[in-house]
Amino acid sequence: MAVRALSPRLGSAPGAGLLDFRSGARLRELQRLIAELGAHEQREHDDQRALELHTAKDFIFSVLGMVQKLDQKLPVANEYLLLSGGVREGVVDMDLDELSVYARGTDYDVDFTLLVPALKLHDRNQPVTLDMRHSAPGHSWLSLRLFDEGTVGRWKDCCRDTEPDVSGVNNYFFSPTLVSDWFHEAVGSVLRELARKPQRGTPRVEKLEHSGTVTSIVLVAGGSRVLYDVVPVVSFKGWPAVAQGWLMENHFWDGKITEEEVISGFYLLPTCSPLGCKEKEWRLSFARSEVQLKKCVSGGLMQAFQACKALISKLLLSRPKAVSPYHLRSLMLWACDRLPHTYLAQEDHSAHFLLGLLDDLQHCLVNKACPNYFIPQRNMLEHLSDSAAVLHARRLSSVRSDPAEHLRSAIQCSSVSTAHLPQAMPATPSDSASDPTSDSAHDHRLAQKLQQLVTENPGKSISVFINPDDVTRPHFRIDDKFF
Repeated sequence: MAVRALSPRLGSAPGAGLLDFRSGARLRELQRLIAELGAHEQREHDDQRALELHTAKDFIFSVLGMVQKLDQKLPVANEYLLLSGGVREGVVDMDLDELSVYARGTDYDVDFTLLVPALKLHDRNQPVTLDMRHSAPGHSWLSLRLFDEGTVGRWKDCCRDTEPDVSGVNNYFFSPTLVSDWFHEAVGSVLRELARKPQRGTPRVEKLEHSGTVTSIVLVAGGSRVLYDVVPVVSFKGWPAVAQGWLMENHFWDGKITEEEVISGFYLLPTCSPLGCKEKEWRLSFARSEVQLKKCVSGGLMQAFQACKALISKLLLSRPKAVSPYHLRSLMLWACDRLPHTYLAQEDHSAHFLLGLLDDLQHCLVNKACPNYFIPQRNMLEHLSDSAAVLHARRLSSVRSDPAEHLRSAIQCSSVSTAHLPQAMPATPSDSASDPTSDSAHDHRLAQKLQQLVTENPGKSISVFINPDDVTRPHFRIDDKFF
């Protein structure tokens, strides 16, 4: 008996008889499983959980304010980027091999990545030297030679110097490893000081760990365990010349958001290329731009991306890690450029999108080629050995041959990881909550506000503007909305 055609009419849901040619899975069943997995992964927070997350966030910002005051290294009025999901979730382009394994449900309940600028180069008159002569595409050394004496003096102990040039001037290169070491020690010093004088109502630090160049902090606030992966970065305004060619191409976001929104800034992350100098090399990151681009990705494709990320999680258990969720994120953005918007806009076609992402990832592994979305000349899988590529391609093939079973397994794992969490209960206003002048009323309003932001913006990234001298006033930006 012939299998019916795979491609349905535009605008129609997968029919009951439509099958995936490779696995024989019914597309309607895959669609149902993807939706069920999405429902499990969707974290709904009641007022209490929202207040606990708010308390943990304020604590982290207070700690960073105290770090700034230790030796005045960090900018006084800094601009952090708070991303939903930890580094291990692929929210930034960092290598995962040096990170210890954390599992949601076992080690934490909610996770975030916080990019903290060690240097904030937002003044267009500030001369900057990105030295890419020694680096692979998408990476650079950062020279402090053209900086003022005050900046060089503050950061000299976090630099690697080179031989003096013909003029006898030393060239200091900002070291990602030394910066991250200093940052972890500074955070640890502040936390130890706070532990000597504990205050009622502040979160308890369950774990502080330095993995590679990431400082991971697990806070316990009430019944919530919140993981913050805090990464010291260098923040720039504008757009790097090495990615200028990408702007000249046509993209899926053209006409949906402005170019100014996309190229508002970039970062240097403390991670190097496989053959780069670990002590001096940084990686260019476009995390701020990705926040904007996510607004243009259809709900169906984003749902498929989240499901695909869950399916490949077992591939990430091996070391070295050949595939990371960031690779998958890049493939999703490339697919948005390649495929018609009318096709990707179909919310009920996430099964097609999931299978397509698995096929794209398989293609990348077989060919050892996964171009970075912003700097295509950077092949993110170039370092893979032939044997590692074949091994991971075979593992992925087993997922592709039975996606329905792997989706069921992912749903079961997600159910187990969230089983201990308290169920959301309707809020019961108390007398103090009805008093607009009381502290608890203020906390209640903050909880309601935070709950609304979380539930209305699932998976979105949040920019946070903070003055360490006044951490009591939160300034949120979710995409282009300010709060």
